[in-house]
Amino acid sequence: MGFIGWIILGLIVGAIVKAVLPGRVNGGWITSLVLGVVGAIVGGWIGDLLFGGGKMEFWRLGSWLLAIVGGLVVAGVYGAITGRNKSAA
Repeated sequence: MGFIGWIILGLIVGAIVKAVLPGRVNGGWITSLVLGVVGAIVGGWIGDLLFGGGKMEFWRLGSWLLAIVGGLVVAGVYGAITGRNKSAA
């Protein structure tokens, strides 16, 4: 799957992340969508490293799971970083 496919998938994942982790992602929908795109790209990159990229297609369940897990991880890391900065200020 190409870079544009991961971006489109990431926008969808961003909406899923916003629904699953509503309190962890500060900044609203735009932030969630950007984190979803970054998470999907990270998930796709990890999947490419693990599986060789041959099976990474837009409509495969594995691609979606990697993108969702990547989005959740990126959103969790983002929430941890921004949460610490706010409490320290």
